[in-house]
Amino acid sequence: MILVDKKRICYIADTPMLDPQKIWQSALGELELMLSKANFTTWFQNTFIITIAEDTGEVAIAVPNAFTKSWMEQRYNAYIMKALNNVCQDKIKRILYQIQTARQVIKPPDATIYPLSNPKLGGVIVQEKVDEFGFNRRYTFDNFVVGSGNELAYSASRAICEELGTRYNPLFLYGDVGLGKTHLMHAIGQFIRRNHAGKKVLSLNFERFTNDYVSAARSGGFDAFRATYRGVDVLLVDDVQFMIDKEKTQDEFFHTFEELHRKNKQMVITSDRPPKALVELQDRMISRFEWGMIADIKMPDVETRIAILESKCKEKQFTLERELVVYIAESIKNNIRELEGALNKIIAWYELSRKTPTINSVKDVVASFLADPSKRALTPKRVMEAVAEFYSVSLDDILGICRKREFVVPRQITMYLMRQELDFSFPTIGLHLGGRDHTTVMYACDKIGGMLESEERLRLEVENIKQRLYG
Repeated sequence: MILVDKKRICYIADTPMLDPQKIWQSALGELELMLSKANFTTWFQNTFIITIAEDTGEVAIAVPNAFTKSWMEQRYNAYIMKALNNVCQDKIKRILYQIQTARQVIKPPDATIYPLSNPKLGGVIVQEKVDEFGFNRRYTFDNFVVGSGNELAYSASRAICEELGTRYNPLFLYGDVGLGKTHLMHAIGQFIRRNHAGKKVLSLNFERFTNDYVSAARSGGFDAFRATYRGVDVLLVDDVQFMIDKEKTQDEFFHTFEELHRKNKQMVITSDRPPKALVELQDRMISRFEWGMIADIKMPDVETRIAILESKCKEKQFTLERELVVYIAESIKNNIRELEGALNKIIAWYELSRKTPTINSVKDVVASFLADPSKRALTPKRVMEAVAEFYSVSLDDILGICRKREFVVPRQITMYLMRQELDFSFPTIGLHLGGRDHTTVMYACDKIGGMLESEERLRLEVENIKQRLYG
């Protein structure tokens, strides 16, 4: 699931070994697995590689503004370096960030399919496009692979497109990260725009709703804010769990929901859990989410995973032997995003090595994606216990409020690891650590993330803790 702006490709390097667009596409796949979806979308959807110097290992990455440049340098440089070196076999030595707007980008050929020079496998890399409404053109009903774990969600999504606002309103989709919720949401949006002329469709992550609400509160622009959100025919809201602990934003969204529902305007909402599990929300909000259809999306079984990989290979026009497809599908069991990430890495490996994939090379290339039983069993308690053991403190110290450094640092590292290793939301982490406010967790994660880039000792300590978690 790589978000790539249709205007952002800039290829200067002549060598086929270092095609910037293909390397960045694969690196984004790696980064999406390292970061939360919200952070990945916020910081990486408007970036691209400008040049790669093969002789020095220096990469120049374009960013849209000074704020993003600073954030990349301070917070994400280590992640980007790791992702690029995973793709480029440790050839990258330095990253430079340059502010560059879309109009400065060298426009590529109109074709969106880039053939490989070696016809032996007949493969190509397909460049993703995002349309002018923000919908990923690759996320359609036609290429959504239906299996037993998502059949209800798929059927309900198709049904509401035929009877907007009256069949299932709202449609509430829930499931773990990377299982297809966003795919279905984009498919719904694109279908409606194509088949219901004149309908106003608004699609967003709930964090954007929050940011717009805060901006309206500061500027006194509530009339414009409400006209925007209450004047649509279809509202698609991703990751609604982020409204936890935002009382005023909840109130505003509740009244927006009420107004749209009263006018039979279709709403689609996604979350990482069912409404009743959003216990931190207002009861009236949970009740509204249950008015329509609730459909969960489970991890696909092995047959569906095989079908997904075969579909992705066809989409990318890349040939992979059946036994290799089956091996990947049987090995990677966490989510679809990891399946696609593994396939992207294999394609990148082929692009760089020009060798036909074999079972041994596939095992080596996708080792970082393979399902780890210890990781699947990872729990918040295990994270807290590992940190407490390493720093010789107690669980009560981790959960407590003492501000001594000997307790604060382990506590903050616990928050950071829950965010990075479990992909928990900030409010959820706060609940596991004694009911702390989500802003406290955000501060801790940012602080530790920044310190890890400059303090070698802390980095080694965190790596040691990770070894305890997965060893």
